[in-house]
Amino acid sequence: RHGARVRRPRVLRKRALLVHLIRSRGMRQVLIFVRMKRDANRLARQLVQDGVNAKEIHSDRTQAERMQALEEFKQGKVPVLVATDIAARGIDIEELPFVINYELPHTPEDYVHRIGRTGRAGLAGEAISLVSPEEIKYLEDIERMLKRKLPRASTPDTPAEDRPPHRPREVKHERGEERHRH
Repeated sequence: RHGARVRRPRVLRKRALLVHLIRSRGMRQVLIFVRMKRDANRLARQLVQDGVNAKEIHSDRTQAERMQALEEFKQGKVPVLVATDIAARGIDIEELPFVINYELPHTPEDYVHRIGRTGRAGLAGEAISLVSPEEIKYLEDIERMLKRKLPRASTPDTPAEDRPPHRPREVKHERGEERHRH
């Protein structure tokens, strides 16, 4: 192997926060969105290494593999499903309690599609986005499209320079509670 693999501290903090959320809140059925297939593979593998049972679903998986992962997720055998936007288009899961945007999508419309997976038919659901400073532009684009600011909260270990310039607040989203963590 040539060269050392450098891990970005923000990515490690984001993953640690994700694992903390899943464990501390007892999340038993959570759909996590990433942008790319390789990110879905990597995050699912890392979650398993962290002791969180997870599978990935994306367009490079065969139809049979996607159906099996989805069925195991629906039955509760696999509590975490890591998906890309394309793979998630046809996913219909009743009573999905949690959607987490591990990475914000590049287009606001994809964000709306992602959070629409939870809180269906009047049931409660929560959408959480883990937003790094590099993704603030995407968050602002989403807010501009929605014509409102989304609630934000800083993590306790987030350095002051990484925190948003305003105080955290919470509001209800049409599909249930929605939070953005920085």
